[in-house]
Amino acid sequence: MITVVPVSGRRELKKFIRFKIKLYAGNPYAIPPLYADETEALLEGRNPALAVYDHQAFIARRDGKIVGRIVAIINHISNRKEGTKYVRFGFIDFIEDFEVADALIRTVEQWGRARGMEAIHGPLGFTDFDPEGMLTCGFDQAGTIACIYNYPYYPEYLARMGFRKDAEWVEYKIAIPKAIPDKHLKIAELVRRKYGLHVLRFDTIADIVKQGYAHRLFRLLNITYADLYGFSELTDEMIDYYIRKYVPLLRLELITLIADENDELVAFGIALPSLTRAMQKARGRMFPLGAYHLLRALKSPKAEVCDLMLVAAHPSVQNAGAAALLFTEMIPQFQKLGTVYAESNPELTDNQRIQALWGNFDKTLHKRRAVFAKPID
Repeated sequence: MITVVPVSGRRELKKFIRFKIKLYAGNPYAIPPLYADETEALLEGRNPALAVYDHQAFIARRDGKIVGRIVAIINHISNRKEGTKYVRFGFIDFIEDFEVADALIRTVEQWGRARGMEAIHGPLGFTDFDPEGMLTCGFDQAGTIACIYNYPYYPEYLARMGFRKDAEWVEYKIAIPKAIPDKHLKIAELVRRKYGLHVLRFDTIADIVKQGYAHRLFRLLNITYADLYGFSELTDEMIDYYIRKYVPLLRLELITLIADENDELVAFGIALPSLTRAMQKARGRMFPLGAYHLLRALKSPKAEVCDLMLVAAHPSVQNAGAAALLFTEMIPQFQKLGTVYAESNPELTDNQRIQALWGNFDKTLHKRRAVFAKPID
């Protein structure tokens, strides 16, 4: 018999996190989450999103053994914006057993129905900084730290439950060219002269924060991503949290900030050396050697693969060639690192502007993922 119970307390939360790490142990494509990261994401008082959105984590057991996990989330901001009554499911993992998956989803449906929700969709997190979208193609491709990896039976089970695709993302391997495309060079020079756009220069990561550009970056993100599927505006508390959490990990040469003639931030691109292998070696733990593997990957003078973590441009410059200026700055940095290709990370299939960015590059579509939805029974 399968029982699904709420997670309460640190001990149960630790079991919730450990289940995923054990489920994917030995899988060459999956990335185990760090205990510290998932604990912080789901522990009251740590993640400011938990104070904004209704949520509950659940564990499924059979004969006392954990066989699945899930988190139910109600994002009121997104629901109000879209005029919907959705309960989200996220952080979902389960053994290859349809009854377990069905029990987890039904628990979230019941939890959502009791709070007035009429439909269910996921996998989604609290914000866009949580992994989202279930892998549907590319199960033989290494994952990235920003994305969910899951076994092929996950989407198969959701289809059996009556879910349909509600949004779809694609991911590309983008070959780093040996030289900046002439078209980009010409457009970059044009936007410098015509629109006064220019690349901001900083001596350290700390200078970016001190001069207020880290906060401006997230505010620009709120504007640029406003109409994307499932996005909800980040609060000031969330922005402060993400700056403390992520900005110190970045590499200065892989951050490109573009400003207008008034030094207002209008576009940015952020990349990181791939942390896939380092995370696999860490096996969920920072100590004794996890921190060593991660720092070594972050600081390495060579990075065969880099992840494009965030790319955004204000609507006012999206058609003004800002992307060309971004790439003329980023490509030489990839070349110095010996980067063979960059991972685009997920891009909505109906986001034509982001798709158009890679038109002049040699690219391979190697992964697809989706959010699934259905009315609550």
